[in-house]
Amino acid sequence: QGFVKVVKNKQYFKRYQVKFRRRREGKTDYYARKRLTFQDKNKYNTPKYRLIVRLSNKDITVQIAYARIEGDRVVCAAYSHELPKYGIKVGLTNYAAAYCTGLLVARRVLNKLGLDSLYAGCTEVTGEEFNVEPVDDGPGAFRCFLDVGLARTTTGARVFGAMKGAVDGGLNIPHSVKRFPGYSAETKSFNADVHRAHIFGQHVADYMRTLEEEDEESFKRQFSRYIKLGIRADDLEDIYKKAHQAIRNDPTHKVAAKKASGVTKKRWNAKKLTNEQRKTKIAAHKAAYVAKLQSETEA
Repeated sequence: QGFVKVVKNKQYFKRYQVKFRRRREGKTDYYARKRLTFQDKNKYNTPKYRLIVRLSNKDITVQIAYARIEGDRVVCAAYSHELPKYGIKVGLTNYAAAYCTGLLVARRVLNKLGLDSLYAGCTEVTGEEFNVEPVDDGPGAFRCFLDVGLARTTTGARVFGAMKGAVDGGLNIPHSVKRFPGYSAETKSFNADVHRAHIFGQHVADYMRTLEEEDEESFKRQFSRYIKLGIRADDLEDIYKKAHQAIRNDPTHKVAAKKASGVTKKRWNAKKLTNEQRKTKIAAHKAAYVAKLQSETEA
């Protein structure tokens, strides 16, 4: 039996430093975050904006935020669950929905900053590369950087769909076409038609057609909500075209009016009175007491 060195001894535990909480939870990639949040020192307190894209099972979240010591501050946000009011009722997590959500956040933030008329973005969706050019006699384009979090940056990933939507909406985001659907790593060429088809949900439409022909049971199960709403494969492009126009017409967020609940809460203590109400109450008490004394003396 040879000598075995004990690695995890007292000195090891004494010097051990725990990692950041969000690293321990596996939520934040701090290597990427450091590079996305550090601003050049000669730019002083200018915020470095990030286009944050996060995908969940039922929703797509796109935010524009910047870092401060006390925490990130969100300038603007858009969610794919807002898309039904723009005419997209189903398929809220596909590539086309990601594009619409990116377009919505771009138009919303430019509307908030009063730049929406200066920077209209790309109004004719072709799927080709588009970069916002700053105007000569006015404020520069709103610049931000894509933050994908822990998502795998594969070719055709939905995070790039959201980014493409934001770029077409008028934001200046540095990017290349290498991760868009339609880019071939072998030939090193980009087919914009494939990308356009994805933006208008044609990959979903093609799948609907093939599944309906080959296995109707699976089609009825997988596309039950489409069938219920009467949406056919041929309708998808028009739905997305109308949605893009509706988003451009009115991207602002509407605060839903709170419903008045018919329940009256029971109080177990007296309601707090204002200064005026207290004075009136005391005056009434005094008047009642004086009246009582007078009635006693008269009797």
